[in-house]
Amino acid sequence: MLAEWVGREILPHERELRVWLARRVVAAADMEDVVQECYCRLAQLSDVSHILTPRAYLFTMARNILRQQRQRTRVVRIEPLSDELEATLEGDLPSPERAAMARQELARVQSALATLPERARRIFMMRRVDGLSQKDIASRLGVSESIVENEASRSLRAILKSLTGPPADDDISLAAAGGSHARSR
Repeated sequence: MLAEWVGREILPHERELRVWLARRVVAAADMEDVVQECYCRLAQLSDVSHILTPRAYLFTMARNILRQQRQRTRVVRIEPLSDELEATLEGDLPSPERAAMARQELARVQSALATLPERARRIFMMRRVDGLSQKDIASRLGVSESIVENEASRSLRAILKSLTGPPADDDISLAAAGGSHARSR
């Protein structure tokens, strides 16, 4: 009885179901899995008298199967780190000296940025940090693209000049306090 009902009420909609799945950019192998899973679930039913619209039932079942598949692919397994991997990751941490040098370099960059005029600093940050295009920056600030281009170029030159020049007095004293790690430029 179930086989007759599936043949009469479900099978005629299989082609339409496949087209519907293809429109949802379901890969061919996944499409076969969804269709097969629909038939498996139908085969497990003991009674089909509660199904008033078989086509809608089939498509709802397929949509639910797709949703379950997508949820399964989003799940990320969380496993504890092995001792070997944990030791490797700890070995990647910067040394205290390297961390101190990075803090000094960051302070120099911040100082160089502070010397720029406000508009030039905003343009530089929007271009280099936020990754905005010159056109986007120009429209946001209400200036021409050539102004943005010139300000960004001048700002970059000023910052590079500041960073490649000799360190400021406080940088020298910090480096000297570090002993053999003092910079020479």
